[in-house]
Amino acid sequence: MHNKASIKGIASYIPEIRLTNEQLADDFPDWSVEKIYEKTGIQSRPIASDSDTCSSMAVNAAKKLFEKQNISPDSIDFILLCTQSPDYKLPTTACIVQHKLGIPTHVGALDFNLGCSGYVYGLSLAKGLIETGQCNRVLLITSELYSRYINKQDKSVRTLFGDAATATLIEGVKAAQGFLTNFVFGSDGSGDKNLIVPHGGSVNPINSDSFVANHDISGNCRSPSDLYMNGAEILTFTLQSVPILVNSVLNNARLEATDIDKVVFHQANKFMLDKLRKKTKFTEEQFLVSYEHYGNTVSSTIPLGLELALKDGKLQSGDKVLICGFGVGYSWAGCIIDWTQS
Repeated sequence: MHNKASIKGIASYIPEIRLTNEQLADDFPDWSVEKIYEKTGIQSRPIASDSDTCSSMAVNAAKKLFEKQNISPDSIDFILLCTQSPDYKLPTTACIVQHKLGIPTHVGALDFNLGCSGYVYGLSLAKGLIETGQCNRVLLITSELYSRYINKQDKSVRTLFGDAATATLIEGVKAAQGFLTNFVFGSDGSGDKNLIVPHGGSVNPINSDSFVANHDISGNCRSPSDLYMNGAEILTFTLQSVPILVNSVLNNARLEATDIDKVVFHQANKFMLDKLRKKTKFTEEQFLVSYEHYGNTVSSTIPLGLELALKDGKLQSGDKVLICGFGVGYSWAGCIIDWTQS
């Protein structure tokens, strides 16, 4: 009997600063509090303070996890850090986190640049490391500060995104069957321009034009170093790709939608998730949502949803949980978790 990768615990760090619909309505008088909530389903969004960094948020989430699970940092074998807002272009933020947490230097540590699908990819990487015998305890962290890329005069994205970090402990346990199974992945780089920070990389290095902001036809203001999202194209991609992804995961597992106890999708916004739930034929009871008080926290949305479900008693040992991430890249991924209560 070989070791199988199992989720043993999840913890999060949520910044204290809140961006409310009332504040947004003050900044954008043509949008009322009611209109913002109706469009997004979000009441407020956590926003990183000036002192928050990718590594500090990651460390805070990990420390909560260690306390919750009553484990020592020196028991970790590998750190996986999913982020699109690292401390620096280089060095690797995961290495900084290793040092700040006091995790021994014999561990592996790497960043991977994925957004809304990143948590599922991270679980797959952790599963591979554990089930090939390379390590036994993986610390999977998501830490996102998209607010650093958002122009305050751009309501198209400012109303949606929040900042948060999560830490998940994945551990090898003796078992005949796997707990993380039926992974399905997808990538389509033809959609790269539809969710992008255009300047700051090797294609468009920072220059004198990078911080010059202009208004678009909808009145939103942004510069080439700010986040741009083509909402209509992202919605089209999502409604086409996600139902196929869900069907692939279910078919691989030889399951029907009715066999799934709980579903946690990437928490993009209410409008998109309502449409996806209907297209994928899951019930409201199966379909867990957490966007109302977090907003879209990118790679952190799925683990935040799982943590909230545990806290609210909506996730029980033995449940079959389908998770699904999708977005920037384009990138998408899904899998099934056979949940075990730790």
